[in-house]
Amino acid sequence: MKKDIHPTYKEVVFLDLATDYKFLTRSCVATKDTTEFEGKTYPVYKVEVSSQSHPFYTGKNVLLDTAGRVDKFMKRYAKKA
Repeated sequence: MKKDIHPTYKEVVFLDLATDYKFLTRSCVATKDTTEFEGKTYPVYKVEVSSQSHPFYTGKNVLLDTAGRVDKFMKRYAKKA
């Protein structure tokens, strides 16, 4: 394996800005900020959406009117007799 061509793979804390939820994982992301997590200092990467704030995972997603959309599509693109 060649030296000095691969990115640095290290432990990074991801911070969800919407819920202040932190989780530790390994990543190649470049960051300048650091944070304290479980008694140790890690680089931190701030994200706006994670599994703790995304509507799909929290169960707060809105159901869409799919039946109306299908009818509208069929009416628009139906074969003309």
